[in-house]
Amino acid sequence: MKYKKLIVILGPTGVGKTKTAIKIAKKLKTEIISCDSRQIYRELRIGTAVPTDNELAEVKHHFIQSKSIYEYYNASMFEFEALDLLDELFKKYKRVVMVGGSGLYINAVCYGIDDLPTIDPDLRKELAEKYKNEGIESIRKQLKFLDPKYYAIVDLKNHKRILKALEVSIMTGKPYSSFLLHQIKERSFNAIKIGLSMERDKLYKRIYERVDSMIASGLLKEAKQYYKDRNLNSLNTVGYKELFNHLDGKITLENAIELIKRNTKNYARKQLTWFRKDREIKWFNPGETNKIINFIKLKK
Repeated sequence: MKYKKLIVILGPTGVGKTKTAIKIAKKLKTEIISCDSRQIYRELRIGTAVPTDNELAEVKHHFIQSKSIYEYYNASMFEFEALDLLDELFKKYKRVVMVGGSGLYINAVCYGIDDLPTIDPDLRKELAEKYKNEGIESIRKQLKFLDPKYYAIVDLKNHKRILKALEVSIMTGKPYSSFLLHQIKERSFNAIKIGLSMERDKLYKRIYERVDSMIASGLLKEAKQYYKDRNLNSLNTVGYKELFNHLDGKITLENAIELIKRNTKNYARKQLTWFRKDREIKWFNPGETNKIINFIKLKK
């Protein structure tokens, strides 16, 4: 029996994961690992809704603003670093809380992800230029030639996935699909997954209010600060890319704000679709902290 427990607090953006995770961590007298692929960047404070200074002071957090937008970072690297940290934390605690809405990062820690090679930055730049100059059809054709198996299943409208597959295929000389073994890796802990959910209308209202709050707190100023870096993958993020379009003169500020609200709502839907497929998740309302604690304590 595994006595070490990783308590995973997950759910859509805006549902209240941070506040719930802090309450649970304080009850369990433990620490929190952030599992958010954007809150990890130190430059992006307003648009990623990082915990406030007061919240960070309540419980020790890890992986909050610990990387730079100028660093290359991915789920595989997070898996390695998070597991290394968990080894240390489990020497002090029987339970550790992990919170976030990034499904891929959560899976990386709980199950592992396929080991992919580190990509040569020059190759990545070359392929990005090819896509920019020749369009998506050119990289589709290249993928079909190098990896017809993955070509048959990939979303052919998603240039990021096509580029990723090309990077690996060219870098290794092997089809990208050959790396996708989907083997679950053994872990020294049990993961207890707690999903937070609420009525859609209430969630969307919270999302809209949070976007308005971000704008009032200076999100446009933050976007202006990193406008010159807008092509970085780390800045291909809801809240920033819409404001970059405004700064490019393509849309008004009012339109940008409406797009942020719409795109954030769509992102929340995608998160819920992803999580609903996982039958290991036990769902609660955000305010049911005592019920969540009791559920955790009953889990073997």
